[in-house]
Amino acid sequence: MLFAYPRQKKEIRMKKLAQIVLAATLGVTATYASADAISDAVTSDIRSDKAKVRDEYRNPQQTLRFFGLKPNMTVVEISPGGGWYADILYSVVKENGKYVAAHFYVDEETSGYYKKSVEGFKEKMKPGMKYEGAELTAFDPMKALDISEARSADMVLTFRNVHNWYMRNGDEGIDNAFGAFFKALKPGGVLGVVEHELPESADDEAMKKSGYMKRSYVVAAAEKAGFVLEASSDVNANPMDSADHPKGVWTLPPRLALDDEDREKYMAIGESNRMTLKFTKPKS
Repeated sequence: MLFAYPRQKKEIRMKKLAQIVLAATLGVTATYASADAISDAVTSDIRSDKAKVRDEYRNPQQTLRFFGLKPNMTVVEISPGGGWYADILYSVVKENGKYVAAHFYVDEETSGYYKKSVEGFKEKMKPGMKYEGAELTAFDPMKALDISEARSADMVLTFRNVHNWYMRNGDEGIDNAFGAFFKALKPGGVLGVVEHELPESADDEAMKKSGYMKRSYVVAAAEKAGFVLEASSDVNANPMDSADHPKGVWTLPPRLALDDEDREKYMAIGESNRMTLKFTKPKS
């Protein structure tokens, strides 16, 4: 049997302590690095003042920290539109990770609005432009499901899109969408969902036209695809929103579908009440 003399024991204890301190420091440093990257991206000049005004309701810093975004991730954003979240996501991962924009699918049947949106995004990806180095794919729940190579993404994010797929394509569109997200993610990867929330007490028919979705429906759809609900957050909740408006969610800002009718009332409510859900793909 080997014995450690007092001096040796002290040296062993000191080495173990140093290892513990180093591990803790690295962990804290990584956490702060991620947080700082997100904070820097949100406050960056790459974002317009008009975009930053909406932070009050969209809470990008808190939302992305909740999802666990890190600078070394491959992140796929579904239907990024004009790039409100893309400005932030791309800035966070551009140095050590990868940003993938799964934008609108375009064919001969695509409307001018969607074509213009995609072309505008492509312009921002050209050399010297703000999304240089980003990757562009296409997504449509009925026509384009390969948003990224299988098992390649660390995180897939969708912001206020689920209602569109349901309103246009019903359950089939939803199943296809969540199936595509599951396929793209690595085992252990994260699916982050932000969506306008319909009260569970409301009639299911309201999901077909209001722009709001029931949390129970979204969770069930994700679980059907194989995901596990890891956590939910109220960071994007708005208790002033009843989800019962003449023109659905579009009655509220920023759309204000009723124009000046009851404008002050709807501005006082603010943007919609939103569920924020974090799902994971099982590691095995």
